[in-house]
Order: sequence, then structure tokens, then C-alpha cells
Amino acid sequence: MSTTPATTTPGPSVASAPSPAPASASPAESALVRAARGQSVSHTPVWFMRQAGRSLPEYRAVREGTAMLEACRTPDLVAEITLQPVRRHGVDAAIFFSDIVVPLDAVGVDLDIVPGVGPVVAQPIRTRADLDRLPALTPDAVPYITEAVRRLVAELGPTPLIGFAGAPFTLASYLVEGGPSRTHEKTKALMVGDPSLWSDLCARLAQISGAFLRVQVEAGASAVQLFDSWVGALSRADYAAYVQQHSAAALAAVADLDVPRIHFGVGTGELLDLMGAAGAEVVGVDYRVSVTDAVRRLGGSYAVQGNLDPALLFAPWAPLEGAVRRIVAEGRAAPGHIFNLGHGVPPATDPEVLTRVVALVHEVSAR
Repeated sequence: MSTTPATTTPGPSVASAPSPAPASASPAESALVRAARGQSVSHTPVWFMRQAGRSLPEYRAVREGTAMLEACRTPDLVAEITLQPVRRHGVDAAIFFSDIVVPLDAVGVDLDIVPGVGPVVAQPIRTRADLDRLPALTPDAVPYITEAVRRLVAELGPTPLIGFAGAPFTLASYLVEGGPSRTHEKTKALMVGDPSLWSDLCARLAQISGAFLRVQVEAGASAVQLFDSWVGALSRADYAAYVQQHSAAALAAVADLDVPRIHFGVGTGELLDLMGAAGAEVVGVDYRVSVTDAVRRLGGSYAVQGNLDPALLFAPWAPLEGAVRRIVAEGRAAPGHIFNLGHGVPPATDPEVLTRVVALVHEVSAR
């Protein structure tokens, strides 16, 4: 079924991919980096989480027959997949194609990304002896990351590349549970039942995540995002007691490299200010909290990113357009605003809808 009916409010044309936003002299002066720093911009920058692949037929074509982890270790493939949405949609930034468990794989964790399931860990970490199997990450463990980032930076020119890593809590959840979990029972039980082991596990993961971010920035990434996909499962008190310091350590690993840091989690409306205080210039907002409420909760101290509900990409154009316009308008109250979804691009999304959204954000925010 088409997601853009013939009888809709006129929107930006999708006859061809839009031209990218006016080129800046360098990624450091791009709309995305300037917005992240709270500086003036010519338009609201936009990119999408999980834009590198997911809904694109060209992604499915190049990925055919290649397992996810293998794809993430192949610089030519990483570069091509990362560039595809920039070419097609005219977004203001590329997000590095990888996966949050890639650095765990690099340090020797026996895991696989199972289609339709997610990361599955062969030997979960639940004891002190298990932790001894998790070494630190060094740059020489991920040479393919350095190579891919350098290729991309050369190809992207003034368009910024966003590097990313998984946050300690989310990585710990996969390692402790052995795979995705809706309840995080084993994770929470370890967290409160053996806080010393939990702290040491998260400290190790903070080093791994921080080193992974640093490799990307030193190779040329212009911004980074720390993903904490599962941390919304925690109360505010537990986040402050057991998690915040470790996310702060991961973000601190690139503090001296002068790149904006984005901190995003799902279901984190009650944690936004704590996530900002962990060391971010930009706080990502999921679709459950309005940008207006997020700006208020953050006290005007941080730029914000978000937060279109991905489900609205399947709605008729008129309500989708209204939601985009509202979010752009709400973002003007923040020190800086980066338009994004409130989570990732659903695989069944019509790519033309994403292209129209990018064009609309650029159109209504131009100044």
C-alpha cells in the first residue's frame, strides 16, 4: 500500500532525490555540527537513525548474501551503505554503518547477529570469571573501522560523518541476558545483587565504547552518538546510581577531540537531564516526549535531536506533514535542533517518504 496517496496536501516533489543542503566549507561548519553546538544555522539539519540501509532497495542488493558482522568488517561495503541515504535523501549527515556489538566482536566475544532476533551471545557474562574474558579494546583490533571512516570522510567532503557506539548499559544487557530482553531481569538482578561486578563490567564496556568512538573521530568523524537503546527500562534513581558514571566515561573518551556528542536512549523521558549531564552537547529525544517538554526538562542547556514517531511514516502525507512542521517549530526553542526520528527507520518504510520529509524540513526551516 502506498504511504503517499494521490489526494494529499501538496508536498515537496519526489521526482528525483533532493540536492543536498548548501555545502559548507568543511564538516565542522556544517548545519549539523553548528546546530549541535547551539550555533546559528541556515536550516534545521536532518538525518535518520538507521538510515544506512533498512528501507533502501539498494542496501538490500549490496547486502545480499553477506552476514551483518561480515558487512561491518568490509570497508568497501561499509562506505557504500553509509553513502546510500546521503545520495538518495539529501540528508545533512551520514551515520556510520556498523552495529553496537561490533567492538564486542572485535575483542573476542563469541556472538552473532541473528536476523529477526538481534545480537545473541554464546557465553553470557554473569560472574567475575566471565568478566575476565572481556579485554580492553585497542585501535589495532578494528583497522577496518579506521579504513572505512577515512574512505567515507574523503568521499563525503563537507557533509559530516557521525560515528557511534553502544552505551555501557545496553551492551551489558546483551552480555548478561545473552541476547535481547524485554524485561532485563538478569541484568537488573546483577546490577543490584552484585554492584561491584556490575560496576567493573560497565567500566570495561565504557572503555570499549569510548575507544570505539575515539577510533572513528581520529579517523575523521565530525560528531558521535552514544546509543543506549535499553536504558529506558531503568528508574531515574537506578540510572543515577548504576549507569550514568559509565556513560559519562564513554563520552569522556572523545572530550578532548572537539566533536559534538549526542546521547540517545529509548523511553528515557525521565532521564533526559541526567543523560545530558553525562557529557553530551545534544540529547536525543524519542517519540514519547515532545520536543517542547524535552527542552523544558533540559533547562535550555542542551541542543536536542528528534523526534518524529517512525510509525507516522506510514500515515497519509497531510498528518505526517503536520507532525514534521510542529517538530521543526518546537525545535526553535532549543539552543540547537537536529531533526530525526524518535527511533530508527522501520524496514518497510517507503524511501520516497523519507526523501519528502527531508525536503520539507529544509523548506520550512530555511532562514
